[in-house]
Amino acid sequence: MRTNYPGPLVGIMTSRKADGSIAGNGPLFIALQKKLISHKGISFVFIPEDAGINHITGYTFLPEQNHWIKEKFRYPDIVYNRIPFRKSEQNEQCQQFFSILKEKNIPYFNPCFIDKFELYEVFKKHPFLKTFLPETIPIRGKMDLFIFQKKHKSIYLKPSQSSKGKGIFRSKLTSAAGLQLDGIHQHELFKSFDHFWEKHGVALLAKNYLAQEEIKSAKYKGNRFDFRILAHGADSGYTVTGVGIRQSQTQDITTHIPAGGRLLPYENLQTKEHDRFIEAIVPEIGMALSDRFGYFGEFSIDAGVSMTGQYYIYEVNSKPMRFDEEEIEEKKIEQLCSIFLQLSNYKN
Repeated sequence: MRTNYPGPLVGIMTSRKADGSIAGNGPLFIALQKKLISHKGISFVFIPEDAGINHITGYTFLPEQNHWIKEKFRYPDIVYNRIPFRKSEQNEQCQQFFSILKEKNIPYFNPCFIDKFELYEVFKKHPFLKTFLPETIPIRGKMDLFIFQKKHKSIYLKPSQSSKGKGIFRSKLTSAAGLQLDGIHQHELFKSFDHFWEKHGVALLAKNYLAQEEIKSAKYKGNRFDFRILAHGADSGYTVTGVGIRQSQTQDITTHIPAGGRLLPYENLQTKEHDRFIEAIVPEIGMALSDRFGYFGEFSIDAGVSMTGQYYIYEVNSKPMRFDEEEIEEKKIEQLCSIFLQLSNYKN
């Protein structure tokens, strides 16, 4: 077991897939290892189940040989949580490992996935961030949803624990007292709200769905668009790492690329107003998240602007997916390595 390194030893925590293999974003882990080596540090990827009392068995990437090796490591100077599955993060072994890190005074960041309604409640209490929230309620019963639907006419139905636009629907009242339900790949018409609830009510309750008012989004060349913002911690708080635009194409339920959305350069739509909004919300969101859940070194934001020019925060993601913009991905690697050096008290 190697124990001494001139720079920081970074543990990247992930989990196993159903087939027993190690899950996670391999290209990200390799890019971080290469960058860390330039800072005289090293990283290894591990799962909490492989942590012993004084050492952790993990995998480290050797760039010169272009392959991974399995080794035993001392406990790292800092842990980066990249567990990709909510169930894995919530299991007993993972929670015990977090307790061990606290006992050993080992810093870690990105402490958890975020429940969408819990996030809404945190922001609702924030004097600044609450001004950018679409009205949102948890679906706890038929009457609650019916009243909300009548109030807003068109609403989104979202699972409280999901990402990438999975399971999202738009529910819209029609002129004939009926209801139209649109998903990414499905469309249904109901004679009444009662008929809709009869078919979908049980699933909405079981999966802890939220209802959110639909915002009439501003459009670019005929299609709605959202901001996708990546942010990281820094010495002075939180900074914007990069901004991309995601635009709906084949459907307008969501702008996520896996659901048929497309990428646009932020420069195509950039304005001073957009810049001011993004730069204003990032530090406030970072501090609000860290105050409530523990230190967040990174997060991404889905935000938008309405046809009337009002800005909105739709979601915040605690385990940001890969950005398709290469320049944003490169800056992400630099920002993460800066956090590793800062939190582990290593200087360049």
